[in-house]
Amino acid sequence: MVQRADTPLVLGFDTSAPHCTAALLLGDRVLAQRFEEGSRGQAERLMPMLEEVLTEAGKTWAELTAIGVGIGPGNFTGIRIAVSAARGLALGLKIPAVGINGFEAREKQGVLAAVPAPRAQVYACLNGEAPRLMPEAEASDAARSAGLVFAPEASPADLAQRIAELAGQRYLDSAAPPAPLYLRAADAAPARDLPPQLIDD
Repeated sequence: MVQRADTPLVLGFDTSAPHCTAALLLGDRVLAQRFEEGSRGQAERLMPMLEEVLTEAGKTWAELTAIGVGIGPGNFTGIRIAVSAARGLALGLKIPAVGINGFEAREKQGVLAAVPAPRAQVYACLNGEAPRLMPEAEASDAARSAGLVFAPEASPADLAQRIAELAGQRYLDSAAPPAPLYLRAADAAPARDLPPQLIDD
């Protein structure tokens, strides 16, 4: 059973969108954080970024109480990068890893929690329903009807901080390792190009 730390030291990070972001919190106090935009190189950048955050705060891996990680929805590869890193670190450090979905991390008073998706769509939760992929116009109309602001953000600057905050509140109840949250099938449709024609000599 995980023992409660008086003031948990939690490392939160996310690569579910075109960014790489991390934050280190001691209780509710931010000790260090990083945010970099860019959809490429997340796998190479994540671990050095986490090291930088720890070094800036004068902390070590061994001092961590828990890890928080963004589990999506979002970019398939980005989600896998962060979740795999969190599970590996938790196993090696023998501390809990807590998965935080993008809706929780973006939740704000008076705002519809929505995550941008390709082709003018968003992932959103409407009227207490399960989250799903929908056109932006539909989500915007639903938000307006509910008296909410519709302002989806792919890369909020405080995303990692929010993930760490929520993980710090939940790590004692975390049993299963974090798992990716996918709300649509992988982009693996076959090519639409016609096959080459064979011409008789």
